[in-house]
This record gives sequence, C-alpha cells and structure tokens, in this order.
Amino acid sequence: MAVTDHSVTSRTVAQHIEPVTHHSVSARTIRRRLQQSGLSARRLLLGLPLTQNHRRLRRQWSDERRMWAAEWNEVLFTDESRICLQHHDGRIRVWRHRAERMLNSCVMHRHTGHAPGIMVWGGIGYHSRNPLVRIAGILNSQRYISEVLEPVVLPYHQGLATTIFQQDNAQPYVARIVQRFFINYQIKLLA
Repeated sequence: MAVTDHSVTSRTVAQHIEPVTHHSVSARTIRRRLQQSGLSARRLLLGLPLTQNHRRLRRQWSDERRMWAAEWNEVLFTDESRICLQHHDGRIRVWRHRAERMLNSCVMHRHTGHAPGIMVWGGIGYHSRNPLVRIAGILNSQRYISEVLEPVVLPYHQGLATTIFQQDNAQPYVARIVQRFFINYQIKLLA
C-alpha cells in the first residue's frame, strides 16, 4: 500500500490490514517493516514546475558563470519570504526509497501567490548579512526603494569596494524606477 501511495500513513496501513488478516498490527510495526524493506518516511520535496525554456535558461546562466571564483564573494544574495499560517509547513512525509526523491508522487508542486501573512526581505553576502526587513502589505517598486534599497542596500553597497546585487524578477524589482535607482547609485546587478 505504501509502495503505490507514497503519502499513506503507517496508521492507515495498519487499519487496512486488520480487516483482511483479522489481526491487530500497530502503526509502529508497520513503520518498522517499511523501513526494513528500504522505505523511509521523508519530507515531501517542494518544487516549482519548470518549463523546458526555464531549464534551458538556467543552464545557460550557470554555464556563463562556471569559472567564477572570487566574483561570488562580491555577490549580495537577496530574497523575500512570505510567512503564511494557512498552508502546510513542508513537514508532510512520504514513504519512498532513496532514489525516488524526484518521483511525481513524492513532490508537492506549489505555486507562489498572494496569501495573508507577513513578508520579510533579507540579504546575505560572503562577508556579512543584512537585517531582515518586515514588509507590511503589498510591496510595490516605490516601497521597495524607500523601505529596502535606500535604508539597507545602499549603506551595504557603499561600505564595500565592489558589490554585485542579486535579486529575483519580482514585479517591483524590475520596474523602471528601480532600474534607474541601480544606475544612479552604480549598483551592479547579477543578471
């Protein structure tokens, strides 16, 4: 049962065995037998569905930076994260063999979108890290400049000889006003 349905719990397997065998089997015994057969309860892998074009572009980007060594020390990696209490926290377990990590039945595809919660922005570089910035409400390009870039990124950038700023392609980050900000303050972007 756990082989065909990776998300079945050991308790459910035990409940299905009892009517068939007329013997009570504990969930612990089921877990032990599954582990003896090579199955382990592991976290469900979370993945974003990627198109062939996404894969091609990611490979091309990686190939262009394959020889970087010291350059990575200059990059300030940044990202934002939304904390939402309505959704699962990634602790869903599935029964699988080691080599089955990428099977569709062992991956929970998720899409990003608006949900109630709070958002935080942060950055980390080779030599330091930025403080987390709490973003209340929806972040637009003007708020990105006034709440993140001016008070946090600009002092970081000015404190180092060279910095390469990394951000994703979220709507507020690619707006013309934000791009002009980077040009005006001569902040190099990791493209």
